[in-house]
Amino acid sequence: MSENHRTDNAQDNDFHELRGEEGLNKIAELLKGIHIAMMHTVAADGSINSRPMAVQDKTFDGKLWFLTRISSGKVEEIKQDQHITLTVTDKSDAKYLTLKGHASVNQDRAKIGELWNAMYKAWFPKGETDPEIAVLRVDVAEAEYWEASSSSLIRGAKYLAAAVTGGKTSIGEAGHVVVER
Repeated sequence: MSENHRTDNAQDNDFHELRGEEGLNKIAELLKGIHIAMMHTVAADGSINSRPMAVQDKTFDGKLWFLTRISSGKVEEIKQDQHITLTVTDKSDAKYLTLKGHASVNQDRAKIGELWNAMYKAWFPKGETDPEIAVLRVDVAEAEYWEASSSSLIRGAKYLAAAVTGGKTSIGEAGHVVVER
């Protein structure tokens, strides 16, 4: 995310620039209850490939962990370009989050054991000792988020009020988070 992210939201009183512990806590709050993220990698031809990935139920500390197949296309793409984007959406709570960072892949058996749960048998029928399993780690560098406030009924009323007042009614909160290491 470039400096341009401010141009769309800088005039908005509900836009927040967060860093450090406050930023980590905001991302953790937005990730709570999220089970699937769309992972976007750069293909050899420069296009973007996207696929759903199961999000680990772990406290966010600046890193996100995934299990994947070592022979997958995404692993090859990450070897060529470690830049990665993850997007998550929770439509029921009107939460939207984009995370950018760098990915790395390894086959650390201890980490695989730590992350393993029975759900992964669908992808790895041989279990957690399957030689195809790899750990995909994303070190998040920054994030953008938007979340609407209140229930869907109140959000609808706020959207209507914002339309009538030319955007002077707050319909949610947006922000940019820099994850400091």
